[in-house]
Order: sequence, then structure tokens, then C-alpha cells
Amino acid sequence: MPKIEVKNLENKVVETLELADEVFAVPVNEGLLHDAVKQYLATRRSGTHSTKTRDQVSGSGRKPWRQKGTGRARVGSVRNPLWRGGGTVFGPKPRDYGYQLPRKMFRAALRSALSLKLGDSELSVVDAFTLESHRTKLFWESLGKFGLTRKILLVDHKENPNLLLASRNLPEVRLLPSLQVTPYQLINARHVVFSKSAIQDLEEVLK
Repeated sequence: MPKIEVKNLENKVVETLELADEVFAVPVNEGLLHDAVKQYLATRRSGTHSTKTRDQVSGSGRKPWRQKGTGRARVGSVRNPLWRGGGTVFGPKPRDYGYQLPRKMFRAALRSALSLKLGDSELSVVDAFTLESHRTKLFWESLGKFGLTRKILLVDHKENPNLLLASRNLPEVRLLPSLQVTPYQLINARHVVFSKSAIQDLEEVLK
């Protein structure tokens, strides 16, 4: 059973927490993580691309010249897709690229991502994100005591107004509730910091 140190915001150890083997010590399934990342990125695609068909481009519907006798190829409209400025055939239209992974696959990918982060020593646990002030500077100094500077994912289990206000202006920090964490966000972060309650909540769901 893996163990991890629980620290306070001063980076001092306050206790040791035992983690479940079935969540934090599973073999890393790279194929499953790849599927989960693809699904997340596909869901984020805006899908707003659009092209005009021949009935939407500007131009007359009149036949440019008579069918026979000119020596030129027969043409029915200047909006013909073969002509410059004509319509596009089978071009992209607005669509939703999102799809859902089966729940068992998603949770298995989440276990793999958590095990990977713990194995790479890129996961930390604090006793609580208790901030006396919402000032960003003070919170950034607290993160500096952990040696964290880039791509930090914070995971808490409940609403924390001071934490939200203190972290939202930091471009390298993202805050998420424990039950909204995805494998992509875990892998994309250089370091993940859970509150003790958040990691216990997530562990209970994934067991």
C-alpha cells in the first residue's frame, strides 16, 4: 500500500497518508491514457469551421454562354465548384467532435494517470488549502515553498473562495474540484497538489 506525506502550506510534514493499491498502484495502461486524452481534446474542439456550397456563394445563376457552338467547355453557372470563387464540394460544416468514453475505461485511465503521477513523484498532498487572504502574491509565495513554478494543478473537494480568487490570475495554476479531474489534466500538469479531503474523495469513487 503506497504512502505519501501530508504537508501544510509551509511545506512541513504533518502526517502520513496510506493510499489504496487499486487506485494509486496499478500498472500504467498507455493505450487507455491515449484514448482518454484523444477523447478530451476532441470534446474541446470548437467545430465552427464552415465552407460555402454552390448555392451559398455569390454569383449569378445565369448560364455564362450558350451550350454549343462557342468551342468552349459547357458551363452552367459561375458558381460551379470547378471555377475560382465557386462553391466547395463536401467541405467542412459546423459539427460537434465530442464523444464519451465508457465509464469503466475513463475510471481505469484515471487510475493509471494517478499511479503514473505518484510513481514519478509529481503528486503532493496538503492537509487543507486554508488561506487567510485571497491575495495572489501570498498564495504564490506558498507554492514557492514547495518548489513549484510551472503547470500546477490544484485539486480541492469543496468551494474555497479564497483559493479561487488567489489562484485564478496565475497562468501556471489551475484549480479543479476532486470529482471533475480528468486523465488529460493530470498528465498535462507538471505537478498535482491535492488537499487531503480531495484525494480521499477521489479514492473512494475509484475503488
